[in-house]
This record gives sequence, structure tokens and C-alpha cells, in this order.
Amino acid sequence: MRRPNILFIFTDDQRFDTISAFGNTEVDTPNLDRLVASGTAFTRAYIMGGSHPAVCMPSRAMMLTGRTLFSIERQGQRIPPEHTTMPEWFRSHGYTTAHIGKWHQDRASHTRSFSTGAKIFGFNNKGWYEACNGHWHIPVHDFDPSGEYAPEQGYNDPPIEPFRQPFETTKTAGRHSVEVFTDEAIDFVRTYPGSQAAAEGKPFFLYLAHIAPHDPRQYPQRLRRRYNKDSVSLPDNFVICHPFDNGELLVRDELLEAQPRRPDAVRQHIADYYALIAFIDEHVGRILDALTETGQYDNTIIVFAGDNGLAVGQHGLMGKQNVYDHSVGVPLIFTGPGIPAAERREALCYLTDIFPTLCELTDLPTPDTVEGLSLAPCLNDASAGVRDVLHYAYRDCQRAVSDDRYKLIEYAVEGERHTQLFDLLEDPAEKNNLAQDPEHAETLQRLRAELRRWRTELNDKCENFDDL
Repeated sequence: MRRPNILFIFTDDQRFDTISAFGNTEVDTPNLDRLVASGTAFTRAYIMGGSHPAVCMPSRAMMLTGRTLFSIERQGQRIPPEHTTMPEWFRSHGYTTAHIGKWHQDRASHTRSFSTGAKIFGFNNKGWYEACNGHWHIPVHDFDPSGEYAPEQGYNDPPIEPFRQPFETTKTAGRHSVEVFTDEAIDFVRTYPGSQAAAEGKPFFLYLAHIAPHDPRQYPQRLRRRYNKDSVSLPDNFVICHPFDNGELLVRDELLEAQPRRPDAVRQHIADYYALIAFIDEHVGRILDALTETGQYDNTIIVFAGDNGLAVGQHGLMGKQNVYDHSVGVPLIFTGPGIPAAERREALCYLTDIFPTLCELTDLPTPDTVEGLSLAPCLNDASAGVRDVLHYAYRDCQRAVSDDRYKLIEYAVEGERHTQLFDLLEDPAEKNNLAQDPEHAETLQRLRAELRRWRTELNDKCENFDDL
């Protein structure tokens, strides 16, 4: 029997709570809601943090290899040959592997991972927000099986707008990055049934990696009428400044908005963020429709996830260079043959668990290099779990651990230490610091012991936290 196809849709900077099916009434995501209704959503999915301000780089390296933060090479710029990637593994087991969109790693790992693809973004060795004119004018390459890729960049359309202009102008509009990548994905889906690979019985693994909703948050003008500062509310944990130096208050993301934060300006940032997510949702619907129209939907496992979250005003922060839930929490949805419909799981998990989960769902072995854990037992049993605790790190200044209820964050910045302890059950917005509460002293010490154990087991060599 032929194994199922796999469609993996990965977004950039999309927080876990930006899907209307999860209770967010300020953003419209009917097509992501379709996935939630037809599959199983993991509501407590996270990344392990970041070892670089561009958090998506280590995050994507961890997801692609199933390895932990301190087991990838450096900050994830390169995936060495001895670290098997997810598409590489599926390619070696008879899948046609295709990539469309963002690649934040090296060319050699991309070449061994994919047999085909289109509109590859990320091979110009610069940050995309510096190298192109926003979402309307993205530098892309056609797929090159040799992995050479000429230094000159191809562009999807002529530039039409100045950088950071969020909306369409009266000029003839180019195609937005979301549209560019989705058009290519739909073309792949529609032509695959007639391909030689399909005739040979090969399933496909399509990795569609968006660069949205990452800023600049550009989107069509028609969405401006629905999403504006008057249509959204400030988060409960909004403050104008973070209460202390967390080690990364002057990074690029934090400079996207004035400090102290201005409430109306932050609300507009949130509205723009939601508008771009709604635009992504529209195009997710187009792909789902293409799978249905070509008769492939019922034999395709679909994974939807984000590479990291984003603060957008919470805790006085704008970016993802922290370990609060809004920045390490991500959406994670599985749907397809054999996956329970309209169900949710509260099992603690990481993006690193996607690789072994897909292996088990397709009856493939998991490579020895993978450190993640299969979530297949959780899909089959709502009460099952694979972890009791999660651990997080950001560069050399933040470490954290959480269990089913509590979360401990430790900071070390230029010799200054801060500790935060939150009751996530009673305080999911992480507003009330219990670190100095005598009633929680035992919890504090228990989580510190867990943090010490984890640092040893996962080879965290940062000396700033040796005194825990």
C-alpha cells in the first residue's frame, strides 16, 4: 500500500493563539479552523528557544533535524551531513521531496534534502528584510538540483512599493510572498498526479515554508478595512516597558516600535499582524481546495506549524527574543488519514517531535540522529503524554523550565540576576511573579533542580547559570 503524501505548511513568527478556533475572536482564520476541525491540534507546543536573535534559524534547524538546541551545529546556519534532515529521510525512503519558500540553512543540506522545488528564498546570504523590497518584491531562485544557485537573485515581480509600506498602492500590484509560494504549491499539487513519480507509486513530501507573518507586515488594502487599531484590544499583559533588562532589549525586533510602548501604536501592530495571518489563511484554503479537487486530500497528512511566536506588545516586548509563552509557543496541527478529527491534545511537546511523529504515522523507522519524541501515542490516546517538563533557553542570558502548571525563568545579564516564577494554570499571561512568595519556595527549588539537571543532560555550556 502506498504511503500517504505529506504537506507541511510552516509559517514565520506565528504565535500559538492566532487561530480563531482557539478562541481568538479578533482574527479570522476559517481555513486553519478547517484543519483544527478535521485533525488534532496540540495546544501546548513549543520551541526550545533560540541561540541567535534570528530565532527562526535555530528553530528551523531543530525542526528539520529533530535535534535539541545544543545538539545542532552552532546556531543552525548549517546542517552537517551527519544530522539527517526530515525531507532527506523521506527522500531516501521513496518520497518525492519538494521545497517552496524559505530556507534558513546551508545549500548543501538543502540539496540533499529535496528532489525538486520552486521559488526558493534565502540563498542570498543576507537577511530577507534587507535583501528585498518586502513581501511584494521577494528574491527567489528556481530549484537547482546541483545546489549551485547563481549569486544573482530572481524576483517574483518588479518592485512596486517602498519598504515597510504595508498596503497595495494604486500601481499595478505584484504578487505577495504568500501568493507566490502558494501558487507554486498549488501547481505542484495539481500536476503531481500526472507525474512520472506518481506513476511509479511515489508519494510526495511538500515543504511549504512561508516568510509571513514576519514583518514588514504588508498585506492587501482590502484587509485594512477589517484590521485596524480599533478592531483589536491590547493584551492583558501589555506594559509600556519590560520591568528589567532581559539581555535583548535593543535587538532589531524590539526597535520596530518606540520605547516606552505606545498603546495605540501597539494595537496597530497587532492589527497588521492579524491581517497578514488572515491573508495566509486565505491561501491555506486554496491549497486545501487543490488537494480536494485532485483527489489527494484523503491520502495526505497535513502539518501546520509556526517556527516561533512573537510578543507584539506583551510584557513590553515586540519580538521573539525571550522565553515567555507568547514567543516560544507555536501552533501545531496534524490532520490526515488515521489522525483523530476535531480533537485537541494538551501534551507538552516541541517542534522537534514532528520528525519522529511523521515517521511513525508513515510506518518508517526514525533515524538515530533524531532526539525528538513521537507524538503518535498522544494522537491515539488523549490522556497520553511524552514529557513531564519542557526546557527553554535564549542565548547566554535566559534559561527556563516548565511543567504542567508552573514556569521558572532565570535571567543573567551583565552580572545582574532576575528570577520569575509563574502559575500557568491561574496566570497564563505570565503577569504575576511568584518567585518571592514563601508559599511557592518548594516549587521554585524543584524547578531550579530540574533546570540544573537539564543543563547537564543537554550539554548547555553557558557558565552564567552555574550558580543555580
